[in-house]
Amino acid sequence: MDLNKILKDMENCPCGRVHTFDTKVVEIGSGITAKTGKILADAGFPKTVLLVADENTLAAADGILPALKEEGFHVKKLVYENMKSARVEQVVEIEALAEDVDGIISVGTGSLNDLCRVASFRKKKMFCIFATAPSMDGFASDTAPIIENNFKSSWQAAQPAVIIADTKILAAAPVELKSSGFGDMVAKYIGLVDWKLSTLLTGEYYCENIANLTKTATDRIMDLAERVTENSEEAAGAIMESLVMTGLAMKLAGCSRPASGAEHVVSHYLECYKVIRGIWPDYHGKKVGVATVLLNRAYHNIADRVESVTAVPDATDWDEVYSKYDAVLHDDIKKLNNPTVTDEVDPADLQAKWPEIRRIIKETLPTDEVLMKKMKAAGAVVDPEAVHVPPALLQDSLRFHPYMRHRMLLTRLMPMLNLDIMDFID
Repeated sequence: MDLNKILKDMENCPCGRVHTFDTKVVEIGSGITAKTGKILADAGFPKTVLLVADENTLAAADGILPALKEEGFHVKKLVYENMKSARVEQVVEIEALAEDVDGIISVGTGSLNDLCRVASFRKKKMFCIFATAPSMDGFASDTAPIIENNFKSSWQAAQPAVIIADTKILAAAPVELKSSGFGDMVAKYIGLVDWKLSTLLTGEYYCENIANLTKTATDRIMDLAERVTENSEEAAGAIMESLVMTGLAMKLAGCSRPASGAEHVVSHYLECYKVIRGIWPDYHGKKVGVATVLLNRAYHNIADRVESVTAVPDATDWDEVYSKYDAVLHDDIKKLNNPTVTDEVDPADLQAKWPEIRRIIKETLPTDEVLMKKMKAAGAVVDPEAVHVPPALLQDSLRFHPYMRHRMLLTRLMPMLNLDIMDFID
């Protein structure tokens, strides 16, 4: 991946900001596990490192330890049995083990990356990701979702200096993980709608060039839908590049707006609900993909059926909101909604700009027919039952997820529009 070209293309950006990122090297290629040590050495990565993996990812990355040893790396290992959730307790554990090393290498994806990303940032250690599956969009991100006191929120984190991905390993990853990565990517369409809507109503920062980076990467993934389930190095490599690109877009923007919208917050709502009850919340991309299908349909239906609105000041029933969250989360919800994000929206302005919001939805989102076809071709699940979400929980997640973030989303505007999102899920 030509990182210099990406930065060159972002020079003198019309948005007025200077864009940069910390990632120096992205190597995606066939059979490059054996070259891991040399790639890191050439990138100036420190020779004393903590390697964090779980038993599955370390087995998938067979050959990485000899490759590091051959280049003179001194490796301390932390190998979990099966890491599925990124909790603050593991961040602290990694930080303690990283005291006497100069770099951290995460072997794997998802939660393993997130834990190491935060620990690297807090301990000021150089960070590398060796990816073992194209299963999520956060490889190049500088934020990470971490669970603390059963509440999942975004933490400031280190962007990896080096990202390495062997397409032989990526192609051989379980289909469920590759399909999960597809689900995480198609979510970007919803994210772009919510970002454009927010800048229209609140003046939130927006960059067309960065949005186009995300859209290009997402369109590329959509074109590869039929090849996601193949054991194809070419397809796996292309998907990995697109996943990395969205992480770079987040860093360029200085926020997660280019990569996530209401669909990610729905996923976080479901995750918190399940984590509190000791239930494994399923793969992130699977939940996000299901939420994307539902919200993509709802957003289209809103744009099609609601031709004009009479907007009112936010009429949220806060007692009802708190009743839909476990008591241990109430303090977090109160902090995120004091002030609440709709305080920034003038009802008259919302009403006047409704035609533009409808246009943004129709121009940005794929049709329901196209999205469903692509999801199924990629082996991605589309039904809530497939991620173990019963009807009552689904309704709560779709209605009450916006209160988990101080972020303008179309779903957060429902009380101002006198609309119920559930009336448009059909």
